Amino acid sequence: MRAERPRRCAAETVEGDGVIEGSNTGIHLTIANLVRDMHDSLKSSDLDAILTSITAGAVEYVDGAQYAGIILVDKRKKTTESVAVTDPVVELLDGIQTRVGEGPCLEAAWEHDTVRLNNFADEPRWPAFVAETLARTSVVSSLSFELHSSDSTLGALNLFSERENAFSAEAEEVGRVYATHAALVLQRAREKEHFNSALASRDVIGQAKGIIMERFDIDSIAAFELMRRLSQDTNTPVVELARQLVRRDQPRDGQPGKN
Repeated sequence: MRAERPRRCAAETVEGDGVIEGSNTGIHLTIANLVRDMHDSLKSSDLDAILTSITAGAVEYVDGAQYAGIILVDKRKKTTESVAVTDPVVELLDGIQTRVGEGPCLEAAWEHDTVRLNNFADEPRWPAFVAETLARTSVVSSLSFELHSSDSTLGALNLFSERENAFSAEAEEVGRVYATHAALVLQRAREKEHFNSALASRDVIGQAKGIIMERFDIDSIAAFELMRRLSQDTNTPVVELARQLVRRDQPRDGQPGKN
């Protein structure tokens, strides 16, 4: 989906007073334990599993939240992606915002804000989003937090409810704490995914070099230089050329690879 930067609005945000004392101490401890479990799960879980745990935890621990999802924005391509939604209505809401070019989730992602809408019917900001949302869904309030930001992508954690004034100032503060910790987990998960991808690329390039060295009786430096020149001539990444060569060399149906 296309996603232009939304028109800037004077988004109202209830300012928190730091860590909530008293009755919310328990929920902060619960969130800390949940995030610790997320960190531990990085050892074996993929990125999709981490994102799913983030949205499921948000619905469970942020008072007033009925549905949750994460919207990712590709800044270069101007596209969006809805991930780890707890209900199809979240994907619908993201789609509306992307199509009309405005809304609280895009605002949170692009402007690094926390955005709370208490009652869509009384909301003067983003009229196109509000009108279509009220016409097509039962959602009437939302709470959005910046979740991820880099040179190429943005992200926001978005919570929704079918009740007016579903999110209190305390719920916003709890959600902010949760989103901050979740953002750190997401960053680590992405770093791990990129690292594993780099390792896999290195391995397949090594396999391809071995194939070329054996086939043409040349050393590893000459083999890589051959791949590099072919990459430039065909405008194909070296790693993709390596994958093609390895696939072509692998035996099929009991037959030896091509030589």
